[in-house]
Amino acid sequence: MTSDKEPSAARTRKADPAQASPFPTAKARERAYLIAVDTGKDTSWTAEESLLELAALVETAGGEVVGSVVQNRQAPHPVWYLGPGKAKELKEAKSACDFNLLVSDDELSPKQQRSLEKLLDVKVLDRSGVILDIFAQRARTHEGRLQVELARLEYQLPRLTRLWTHLSRMGGGIGTRRGPGETQLETDRRVIRERIKKMKEQVAGVSLQRTTASQERARRVLPTVAIVGYTNAGKSTLLNSLVGKEVAAAANKLFATLDPTSRRVELGEGQVVVASDTVGFIHKLPHQLVNAFRATLEEVVRADVLIEVVDAADTHFRDHRRAVQEVLDELGAGHKPRLVAYNKVDAVETADGADFNVPRGDPQAVAVSALTGEGLDELRSGLAAVLAELWVEVDLRLPYTEGALLARVRERGVVQFDYGDADVRVHGRVAPTIAGELAESARAWRRAQKDDSLHD
Repeated sequence: MTSDKEPSAARTRKADPAQASPFPTAKARERAYLIAVDTGKDTSWTAEESLLELAALVETAGGEVVGSVVQNRQAPHPVWYLGPGKAKELKEAKSACDFNLLVSDDELSPKQQRSLEKLLDVKVLDRSGVILDIFAQRARTHEGRLQVELARLEYQLPRLTRLWTHLSRMGGGIGTRRGPGETQLETDRRVIRERIKKMKEQVAGVSLQRTTASQERARRVLPTVAIVGYTNAGKSTLLNSLVGKEVAAAANKLFATLDPTSRRVELGEGQVVVASDTVGFIHKLPHQLVNAFRATLEEVVRADVLIEVVDAADTHFRDHRRAVQEVLDELGAGHKPRLVAYNKVDAVETADGADFNVPRGDPQAVAVSALTGEGLDELRSGLAAVLAELWVEVDLRLPYTEGALLARVRERGVVQFDYGDADVRVHGRVAPTIAGELAESARAWRRAQKDDSLHD
């Protein structure tokens, strides 16, 4: 059984050749036709809804969506992805829409990709390939470009076809000659494997640098918070609002942030945390990207607490949360304490006109607008409360000479100070690491007092 269904943003149509491209490039935008198979296994995320997101991805990458088709099948065809009959109908769609790029919503096998390329004589990509292309365009730092290049190489290695013939035109010399009896394809694969090996070594160096930076923050005894969430949920805007100035590039587009930004954020009463903006997640995020960006995403793994930013104005935010949870589980951070920030409540339109309310079952959740500042005080208080639950009770006395330690305690914990004539009583909740430091200082103070009394 088949059916042609089109997302509203991607209806089959003839493009107006007189329409000017909004992109300032000499090269015309690629005309993309989208295909998807609906197996009915994902009851919360239909193929049509997934194609809407794919259309946004293609347009973000610089393409123009000119049509789409969805086929209901028990499973994708092993050769054509779509059924053989529906695949042949793509020729007619090509004539009607004049597309030069075919994009599949699911990851294609090398065999499926080659079959469709040969059938239509156009470039064929899948969702993973489009996301990788966006990442390649958006990466700005050396670290980001390194990780994107590694992900692209690992994605392309099993897909080496005639598209890689440019390698044969590389200049000759040492290191470019083929081995005895080696075909061009084997040469290409060997070159790519060598580049992957070098890239992994460089990414490992990035991971080491991040570990060192994290250890330095730990020595300063500041709690760490990772801001995570679906792409375009407003993570960068939230960090900017919490800091009070623009420290992360924020834009209303998919994957605006690839390179993480970490800044100090004040929660109130002197308490300070280090908050890190992170790359956004998405439905069907390529595993190559998760692996390549693991060095960056270790900020998530090392964080004390997560702020999960949810676009409350998106009707599919529950599906987005599931996608985020899947990636967090893959990283080994799915169990971490978190505060859920339902963002963009200023843009929510409820059926009865009432204000947005956080869903039931989310005790650690707040409604905010990173754009207007609504709910940010509650977010700060909620974050302090989540951190406090991880800490231990302390009630002890320290001398005034421990001023530096007392200042760090105020930053790190939720405490009260009672000032006496000779010492300060500290009571409240602090992180286990600093609790031990306080206990040792208090013991030293008591020993000093005891020694003084003996000498008297």
